[in-house]
Amino acid sequence: MGAGLMNVLGLELGVLILFAGMNVYAFVLMGTDKRRAEQGKWRIPEQRLWTAAVLGGGIGAYFGMRHFRHKTKRTNFRIGFPALAAVETVAVVWLLFV
Repeated sequence: MGAGLMNVLGLELGVLILFAGMNVYAFVLMGTDKRRAEQGKWRIPEQRLWTAAVLGGGIGAYFGMRHFRHKTKRTNFRIGFPALAAVETVAVVWLLFV
């Protein structure tokens, strides 16, 4: 492999690691916010949930919403998180196969 190809593969790997990390972070945020809501404690601001989702954690935020049954009645989350997850999925597939 040439040096140019290795740089591209390194960049792709870095982006995939970033996506994975942000998705885990978004999933954990959803679970933490749900637990805090049930306990009547201080909540994670919605802006932080959205920021994590927009910055590459859309899939994790969506699965966190479904797994923890959190924010499922809020229309902006019900529509926005799946939309971000779809965009993120397309981006990852494009990164890996195109």
